[in-house]
Amino acid sequence: MASIRNTGRPQGTSGSRRRGIALHAVLVAGLLLSAFPFYWAVIMSTHTSSEIFSYPPKLLPGSHFTENVRSLLDAIDFFGSMANSLLVATTVTFLVLFFDSLAAFVFAKFDFPGKRLLFVLLMFIFMVPAQLAAIPQFVIMAKIGWIGSMTALIVPAAANAFGIFWMRQYMKGAIHDELLDASRIDGAHFLRQYWHVALPVVRPGLAFLGIFTFMGQWNDYAWPLIALTDPDNVTLQVALSQLNGTHGTTDYGMVMTGALLALIPLLIVFAIGARQIIGDLAKGAIK
Repeated sequence: MASIRNTGRPQGTSGSRRRGIALHAVLVAGLLLSAFPFYWAVIMSTHTSSEIFSYPPKLLPGSHFTENVRSLLDAIDFFGSMANSLLVATTVTFLVLFFDSLAAFVFAKFDFPGKRLLFVLLMFIFMVPAQLAAIPQFVIMAKIGWIGSMTALIVPAAANAFGIFWMRQYMKGAIHDELLDASRIDGAHFLRQYWHVALPVVRPGLAFLGIFTFMGQWNDYAWPLIALTDPDNVTLQVALSQLNGTHGTTDYGMVMTGALLALIPLLIVFAIGARQIIGDLAKGAIK
């Protein structure tokens, strides 16, 4: 009989370790590729335009960040435009979270006449590009008298088909019918079921929808450019577009400084929302 040697090492351990190392190497490479544009934006915001276009390219921070910030504040009302964007994005996000989750709760857990037809219409609206609605939306806002005000940005975006569809799909799997039956036995009415039973369960879905909505409103450029007729009362993205000069006179250091500063609220919202998602998923896994 051939002798059998026991090395004390489980079979496949070395292969699993190599696969783990390769997987981590791929993830690290993907992280570096994803983070490089942000790093490059930071670098360009600290240089002048001539230094940005120099060869070889400068990969280390420069000393002109303060000057670029000063030029940015002199060129546009940066903080006023940021306040307008914060007002619109925050208000729209809260309205979308409320209206979309409320409508999704009805679609997911209640039966009523015409439910299927309404959901099909919702899907048709979901598939229509937003650009097709720009002209009719502008006509409606003009007749109401909202053109030039933040109301023209907030009210049309207070609910959307994607949010309703997303929360409906999430609620169908997350909210068990037994919970609703128990709440009905306890005498809970519809709004109490929505507030005390549905919302605590679907907080990860709400966190994702909140991040998605806030980023969409913060980065929106086309509709604010159309609806806000006063150049001194615009959102941040429209104000940043005013930094582009003519005949090649654009100060790219100043432009990248504005773009970099505009990312700060997005990073804060993403950090808060991602922490909410991870925390709630971890609690669900423990339970």
